[in-house]
Amino acid sequence: MANSFVFSSESVGEGHPDKVADLISDSVLDACLAIDASSRVACETFVKSNVVVVGGEITIPKLQDKKTGKTKSIEEVINVGKVIRDAIRDIGYVNDDDVFHADTVFINNYLTAQSADIAQGVDTRKAEGKKHAEQGAGDQGLMFGFACNETPELMPTPIIFAHNLGKALTAVRKSGKVKWLRPDAKSQVSVRYVDGKPVEVVNVVISTQHTEDVKHAEIEAYLIKNVIKKVIPASLLTKKTEFLINPTGRFVVGGPQGDSGLTGRKIIVDTYGGWGRHGGGAFSGKDPSKVDRSAAYMCRWVAKNIVAAGLADAVELQVAYAIGHPEPVSVYVDTKGTGKVADEKISAAVTKVFNFKPAAIVAQLDLLRPIYRQTTNYGHFGKAGLPWEQTNKAAALRAAIK
Repeated sequence: MANSFVFSSESVGEGHPDKVADLISDSVLDACLAIDASSRVACETFVKSNVVVVGGEITIPKLQDKKTGKTKSIEEVINVGKVIRDAIRDIGYVNDDDVFHADTVFINNYLTAQSADIAQGVDTRKAEGKKHAEQGAGDQGLMFGFACNETPELMPTPIIFAHNLGKALTAVRKSGKVKWLRPDAKSQVSVRYVDGKPVEVVNVVISTQHTEDVKHAEIEAYLIKNVIKKVIPASLLTKKTEFLINPTGRFVVGGPQGDSGLTGRKIIVDTYGGWGRHGGGAFSGKDPSKVDRSAAYMCRWVAKNIVAAGLADAVELQVAYAIGHPEPVSVYVDTKGTGKVADEKISAAVTKVFNFKPAAIVAQLDLLRPIYRQTTNYGHFGKAGLPWEQTNKAAALRAAIK
């Protein structure tokens, strides 16, 4: 008897309040890395109504005068207000009737320097109580990575479709072809699997903010024809596929006017749409010394190369760290029963080909660059051009199998 189930994943648009917060945090991070690649950044953002609050810890070593020991404030070298307003403007909150508007939001800045206690654990130097002089993990924690051969991106089908719907909706809005679209939006796709293979899309949900004057019927007809049917392959749409467009009937009040937003509150959207596990740590606003971000990227890179090497149809990795410690405390490989060789052999090959030390992750993936704004929206995984999306170690993994 065939094994059949339906799995759903969601995505959110650039104007969703949580993603507004994420983009602001990643924009501040990129601004710091553009000045000094060794910047330490942990920037959190809260948005609501016409207010933006940024807080966290930022240290930019280049700003310290080695003779006097004095350090310039971040505001002396980075116009944080401009960075924030430019991010909001890029999203599209620039309409005259927007309560949350790039030019008029009130900004509260509570960014301070990184704790010296944390810094000594991460720095490549000896310190009292620290048993080595290597770069350690910026925090304890466990991170996951996942890949499967369902899609060209080696990602699960539901999350790829949900992201692509969001991208298409944003492209239409920013093109100016449809005047009634506004920035806040969400998408969701439910896919039926039979014996582990995606066979049909059961339903598609799109909720998009819009102007007061447009009718629901116009929104529904336009999005089905010009977004959904251009993103979802016709072979997966059936007569029974349900389209739920703005199912509340109205979505005029949106963005931070309608709901508050916080950095790191869309971690499942950011990863695998619920298909692969998540360790709990958020990504946006954190420099790569924070293993919450860099080790999750590392695990995705390794997982993708395992699948690309033909060693498994699907694989999940877990890696765990202790704060200040230079080595992972565990590395676990699980091919979900799809491995072409034993998981133990794949795990041995992984530890031979890849280095999971925090400093080595940064070096292998060249992470000390202002590349993080491009990760914020529509998932951190499955995007061509990002270093952890390479499959450049597939041959080495195959060769390492004994």
